[in-house]
Amino acid sequence: MTAETMISICLGIGLAASVGFRVFLPLFALSLAAHNGLWELNDNWEWIGSMTALIILGVATAVEILGYYIPFIDNLLDSIAIPLAAIAGTAVMVSTVADLSPAVTWTLAIIAGGGTAAAISSASGATRMASTATTAGIGNPVVSTVETGTSLILSIVSILVPVIGVMLVLLTLFIIFRLYKKFKSRSA
Repeated sequence: MTAETMISICLGIGLAASVGFRVFLPLFALSLAAHNGLWELNDNWEWIGSMTALIILGVATAVEILGYYIPFIDNLLDSIAIPLAAIAGTAVMVSTVADLSPAVTWTLAIIAGGGTAAAISSASGATRMASTATTAGIGNPVVSTVETGTSLILSIVSILVPVIGVMLVLLTLFIIFRLYKKFKSRSA
């Protein structure tokens, strides 16, 4: 496995994790990076770097971010975000992985990309539900801001320094796991 392949896998995992927090923001970041020549996408996925995709993903990103600040819409978005995150996580992984056979690429994309995105999206949705239950939704904008910020930082770091992006993913998963254990022990 080449260094380029490893870096592309790191990028895919970093962006997939970011998709778990916001579905469109990492896709927009990848589109922006590809459009400006910062990252070369696989042949079948070069359209992501087009001006049309950049505009569509930019608008979708803005609508998604704003939607998470509207009470009850935020919980509705969470209910559709998990399957969308799994699909988008798989897509970013497939679009970025270099020099692997299609069978290995798709297997890696489904497991590492879609799985990571779905796991983080599920945890994120559970956090918002807990916030809604404990603060009557007043705390949800704080949750939304943290999620958007995490998605943005993770996307940027993953594009610029993919290896550090994977380290941030592992740190994020560790924090989510610790918070889950903490909340689970409180409810027991």
